[in-house]
Amino acid sequence: MTRAPVIAGHAVPDGAWAPLVETAWAPGDGHGAPLRAALHDQGYVLVRGALPREAVLDARAEVFARLAEVGEVCEPSAAGVATGHSRREATQPDLGAFWRSVCEGPRLRAAAHGGRLRALAGALLDAPACPFDFLWLRTMVGGRASPLHFDHVYMNRGSARVLTAWIPLGDVPLEAGPIVFVEGSHRFDDLIARYRGVDVDRDALPGSFPEDAIAFARSRGARLLTTDFQAGDVVMFDMFSLHGSCDNRLGGGRVRLSCDVRWQPASDARDDRWFGDPPPGHGGLSYGGLNGARPLGAAYIAR
Repeated sequence: MTRAPVIAGHAVPDGAWAPLVETAWAPGDGHGAPLRAALHDQGYVLVRGALPREAVLDARAEVFARLAEVGEVCEPSAAGVATGHSRREATQPDLGAFWRSVCEGPRLRAAAHGGRLRALAGALLDAPACPFDFLWLRTMVGGRASPLHFDHVYMNRGSARVLTAWIPLGDVPLEAGPIVFVEGSHRFDDLIARYRGVDVDRDALPGSFPEDAIAFARSRGARLLTTDFQAGDVVMFDMFSLHGSCDNRLGGGRVRLSCDVRWQPASDARDDRWFGDPPPGHGGLSYGGLNGARPLGAAYIAR
């Protein structure tokens, strides 16, 4: 392969990574058995075109327009090019409230909480599905990436059947720093046993892995899995699929934009940190506890 993902500044060697496997799905499919089988076998499902492309691009434009309001993105804002400076702290007395207003934008919610994704989540869960009220919006500037982690440690006080939907808000090629999985990690029983039941708020423990992703995957005899994404694609995965992101190497100040939405059976118990008006979030900080609440490009804090 001539192109390779880069993680923590290092290109993943040939043979140490592979593209994610695609699973076919369309709204109105009569049953979700093939989806559920893929999720069981792989720990994730990648569905191309799960969401309307234009709806996703509208959400992207809405978010970047808000960042342009605080001087963080150049005009035309839809291009998502960072200015390198910010007026956010000077103009927004409550950074958490500002970020909540961005994350609750109507176009973003229409894409991330709409009927298409509800249908996909329901097919995977084999039950009527509901999303968490809280939405995790990610703005990754050049050189930025997310470390490896299990989602379980952040949201395990309610349903045991929570799925994450990772939505690229725009086209996200390898160079932009897309999501990356450790192949077969949903079956790393020793590692899962170590993290099962850990609660980052209660236990005051970090949820992210300190290990280098490339070296860790090699130590497990596993490959790293990622791919080029287009607006409308969605990856859904379970709470014990080890994942992070590749580095954003787009250059020219271009920002990689994505969001995470969690889904669960509507009838199951709920983790009250992630539901409400507003959801309390980690430590009662609500949206103020997210890296995104800080000015674009501020130092990343791994939880």
